[in-house]
Amino acid sequence: MIPRLKEQYEKKIIIDLQKEFSLKNKFMVPKVTKVILNMGLGSSASDKKILQNCIEDMSLISGQKPIVTRFKKSISNFKSRKGTPAGVKVTLRKNRMYEFIDRLVNIALPRIKDFRGLSEKGFDNFGNYTFGIKEHIIFPEINFDKVDRIRGMDITLCTTCADKKISFALLKAMNFPFYKTKSKKEVN
Repeated sequence: MIPRLKEQYEKKIIIDLQKEFSLKNKFMVPKVTKVILNMGLGSSASDKKILQNCIEDMSLISGQKPIVTRFKKSISNFKSRKGTPAGVKVTLRKNRMYEFIDRLVNIALPRIKDFRGLSEKGFDNFGNYTFGIKEHIIFPEINFDKVDRIRGMDITLCTTCADKKISFALLKAMNFPFYKTKSKKEVN
């Protein structure tokens, strides 16, 4: 079964973006290639029980088993040893990616307390968008009673576009809730 967002992208969003930016064919329209979810554990990563809880939570959120990321260097100020766990990470592609984006935009983000929208400043020079979430319990798959501690996570959406403006239009067409940031001229 084709995910709802993928079907919408293929039937409506491609046509709209092609007209808006006057692209010659539909293959020039940017698309989201992958979504990366990252949950850093910090100092509590050495505890195997906490690490296992984070792996289970990330599996429920993404529908895919995460990998455990490890420190590459020993840094005494951060109390990290080379080879010890640093966090968990999942890379979503194809249908799972579209299903996750649909759940994120329509269910999870509106559940954030005092949510006003996502910042437009999260785009890098390659058209990718990164933002952070302070509470992983906004996803409906997570049971509040079984959570030992609320953790944050980073979400990165990688696109095929190298332009911030076109990537912004793509995510806006996918119903991402952005808010306008005020420039210094508007404030004064």
